[in-house]
Parts: sequence; C-alpha cells; structure tokens
Amino acid sequence: MTDAHATTTDESLAAEKQRQKDELYALDISGVEWEGAPGTSPDEERVEIARLPEGAVAMRSSLDKETVLRYTKAEWDAFVLGARDGEFDLR
Repeated sequence: MTDAHATTTDESLAAEKQRQKDELYALDISGVEWEGAPGTSPDEERVEIARLPEGAVAMRSSLDKETVLRYTKAEWDAFVLGARDGEFDLR
C-alpha cells in the first residue's frame, strides 16, 4: 500500500467516524430511559446511561442532566472492555 493510499484510507475512516458521531448527536433523546447501576437510586449522585439505536449509548451524571456524552457501539464496547481490563483504574 502506498503512502497516498494509506492517507486516503485514513481520511475515509475519519470521515465515516465523524459522520457517525454527527448522526448520533443529531438524535432526539428526550424520551430515552436513563439507567443507573443496580442498587442505586435516581436521587443520588451516579452515572446514568441510556441505550440508543444500533448499540450506541448516551451517558450523563445524575447531577448534570444537561451534559450528555454519546458513544457509538464501537466506542462503548472499547470503553467497557478497557474498564474491565483495569485501564481506567486510578492509581
């Protein structure tokens, strides 16, 4: 593979990822069901997630319901695997 072809492929992948993120953030999520970890209550501080189409996920803090992060299925799967593997453990 030539450098030019690799660059074109990288640019195509980046454009596709951006298209997916744009579509994800364009979704109306006003009616989604937010979930917290089992055993937690909606009135306590917690991380909440909502399942979106095609395996995507939205995440927010129960203390800041206006700030919502959205992840594609691939991003969410990578995060969950990393968390399970200890990548986000604070030292």
